[in-house]
Amino acid sequence: MNDVSPAATAPNELYRSLSADLYRLALRGVVRRYPKNKVVITEGALSDSLYVLLAGSVKVYSLDESGREIVYGDIFAGDFFGEMSLDGGPRSASVMTLEACTCAVLTRAELREHLAQEPDFTFTLVNRVVARARAATCTARNIALLDVYGRIVALLESRHGPAREGASVAVRPITHQDIANRVGSSREMVSRLLKEMEKAGYIALGVKRIDLLKKLPQRW
Repeated sequence: MNDVSPAATAPNELYRSLSADLYRLALRGVVRRYPKNKVVITEGALSDSLYVLLAGSVKVYSLDESGREIVYGDIFAGDFFGEMSLDGGPRSASVMTLEACTCAVLTRAELREHLAQEPDFTFTLVNRVVARARAATCTARNIALLDVYGRIVALLESRHGPAREGASVAVRPITHQDIANRVGSSREMVSRLLKEMEKAGYIALGVKRIDLLKKLPQRW
């Protein structure tokens, strides 16, 4: 991890992924760089940092007692993470980089100062928290109400929308283990279903790639 002074890099280059309100917030933080597969936040830890993601992407996840991973979602450049600890409680999930990342890191005190000077940012913060709560509710509902196939379809379509007849669309790079971690199933079950879907002509499997060839059926 490396700290970089914001003044050392041209703002238009370093902060180009940010909206105007996040740009002003990020300017208050210390810029830090993290390598791929670096755990930035550990579930259960006590810390109050907020991270504005300037470049790269991260995943939000938990590990159970046996080490099995459950992935809640990904966060990309132009967004922020770590806001759930701003109430002073322990971290509710872990965050790991999926590639080399650059973040502007702020303390809770710096965020409070920003909110005092720019109160409209409160709506940005609340809207993001609500959106993530909705996404968590959707994930919980899918796990409770859908079978493994239904959860796989929901995941694939959430990453690129449903395929249309006669049009092939590529899902963002993802492995069978990634899918298993995100739908709460085993890699073996996911691989079996994907191979059946490929054999039936609905998808094409590649290296860390899935092409949706036609609309997936509701049930398998």
